[in-house]
Amino acid sequence: MTHLTARTRLALFAFTPSLLKATSALLLGAVVSTAQAQVTPIKFQLDWRFEGPSALFLTPAAKGYFKDAKLDVTVDAGNGSGGAVTRVASGAYDIGFADLAAVMEFHANNPDAPNKPVAIMMVYNDTPASVMALKKSGIKTPADLNGKKLGAPVFDAGRRAFPIFSKANNVTGVQWTAMDPPLRETMLVRGDVDAITGFTFTSLLNLEARGVKAEDVVVLPYPDYGVKLYGNAIIASPKILKENPAAVKAFLAAFSKGVKDVMANPAAAIADVKARDGIVNVELETRRLKLAIDTVINSPNARTEGFGQVNGPRLSLMASQVSDAFNTKTRVNPDAVWNASYLPSKAELNVLPKK
Repeated sequence: MTHLTARTRLALFAFTPSLLKATSALLLGAVVSTAQAQVTPIKFQLDWRFEGPSALFLTPAAKGYFKDAKLDVTVDAGNGSGGAVTRVASGAYDIGFADLAAVMEFHANNPDAPNKPVAIMMVYNDTPASVMALKKSGIKTPADLNGKKLGAPVFDAGRRAFPIFSKANNVTGVQWTAMDPPLRETMLVRGDVDAITGFTFTSLLNLEARGVKAEDVVVLPYPDYGVKLYGNAIIASPKILKENPAAVKAFLAAFSKGVKDVMANPAAAIADVKARDGIVNVELETRRLKLAIDTVINSPNARTEGFGQVNGPRLSLMASQVSDAFNTKTRVNPDAVWNASYLPSKAELNVLPKK
């Protein structure tokens, strides 16, 4: 700068702080913009309302596990597995939670659909479906259901899979009554139906809420009576699987971390559900979550196969059974509905507490 005049040098030095400030602001803006660009928004669809089991997804969101994984996850309540499947298929949601049988049915009935959801992590290793009746009905075993009147919403997973249950237990002559979900347990209590199908951790506690003692309810869980169906799995659209596999893997890893926390302290996890729906009954939903954990998440089959995973022959058997029971247009291809390549490491999937 020796060839510059003193006046010019003075002017340059006078403007240097302002230039530095402006440059710093531009650089900071670029860094923030880049960081924001690296955060992936994900719309997630639950299978049902904000109840105890939804803590599995709400807790990792509340604890910032998704955020730490550079994900902006929006968790929305649902109204059934069928709805979750179709919303992911439509592209309205990236990832969802749904009964695997509903995924299989969609695949087999919509072979030409361009965006068929794929199951990528098993959460309910056993179907939560069961037949429930009041003891005063005299129903004690599946054989007692012959010729009886059963009730459930038409889309209920237990009702849809009942042909598999009936075939395994030689049940015949059942008459079905359809109703909206809120009326299912009420109609059983009133005697309008002899028995109902539903998720055990849903209907059993709903019956208690209607004044029925647990010891007065007969529960016939499908897994205990020859039905080895898988339950709910995390599903994803082929679009996000193809375009952003890293985000999908990050989602499953963060979810697994949250599941471990939920199972370690279910009571604390219900606070995250309460934060999303202030009218939930904390005691009831804590019991519901614990029942779900004990019966379908940390089940003997789950401990044998490993959390998040499936057994090939069992999956193939389920595909065949769903094809028959649901009378699908085409046969279910098990290889098309399941993809394990996005699962976290074995260490990250080690979330089940010791029995």
